[in-house]
Amino acid sequence: MSAVIELDGLEVTFGDRRILADLRATLKGKALGLLGPNGAGKTTLLHTLLGFHPPSSGTARIFGKDIRTELREVRAMLGYMPETDSFIAGQSAVRLTRLMAEVSGLPPRAALERAHEALFYVGLGEARYRKLETYSLGMKQMAKLAQAIVHGPRLILLDEPTNGLDPPHRQRMIQLIREIRDSGSVHVVLSSHLLRDVEECCDEVLILKDGRIAQYCDLEEERRANRKFILIETQRGRREQFAREIGKLGCEYAMLGKRRIKTVLPPGVEIRNLYEIAAAREIQIRRLDYKKDSLQDIFLKAMESNRGSL
Repeated sequence: MSAVIELDGLEVTFGDRRILADLRATLKGKALGLLGPNGAGKTTLLHTLLGFHPPSSGTARIFGKDIRTELREVRAMLGYMPETDSFIAGQSAVRLTRLMAEVSGLPPRAALERAHEALFYVGLGEARYRKLETYSLGMKQMAKLAQAIVHGPRLILLDEPTNGLDPPHRQRMIQLIREIRDSGSVHVVLSSHLLRDVEECCDEVLILKDGRIAQYCDLEEERRANRKFILIETQRGRREQFAREIGKLGCEYAMLGKRRIKTVLPPGVEIRNLYEIAAAREIQIRRLDYKKDSLQDIFLKAMESNRGSL
């Protein structure tokens, strides 16, 4: 699979302050989640890929096109949904979306047709002639998505697309992002502070901290691994026997304290198998905690490490 985004020692400096520092990664998935606390550099990275901020060192490539030397070609492949509203006062949704299509290179007639199609797709067909300042927050977010996809980009950059949305609008936005991702022809970068959004939409995650890459995670690989960590508390005196029995199933285990066992279930072994062993050997399981590493765990570990600042 060819790379969608390559970060090659990318650095960005504002005055004497370094915002992005030596970013190096090759990203190939259909949907990349960009995570990090406020001020980590997420929006700056998106703006740099768009050509708003020139790199002070290194570069990035999108579908093999260098943002330093081939920015015109790069921008032709991109759609961008900004975090903040960037509407022109007095314009209707269809007029703005058509304008964005024309700016992206479509002729006027085709731009108007695509504007109508994009607005119907995001659910704004009935309201497309209304002025954007009369829209609710959810409708404004949908209008921003429509102008990002109207020209048929290969890569869409979404900056906090669900920010401030109520549950129904958030669910609709997530559904649209997943449909776009699964269309087969479009890749997505989703920048968000909401781990749940990234976990629902993305197959790769890049975590930034203080302008550096704190962690890269292939979520699909994590899901395939599906390692299950179990903490079991048994009755006194029967722990060793129970541990030997689950070991025969292929479980890795370790003794903790006097009554607890920590084990990892291999593929094909389920929690019910542990209870079957306990019942057959008349061993009482007093407590069982089940937990898989989640994106939240991965994020918190990344925040705890790499504590050095720029």
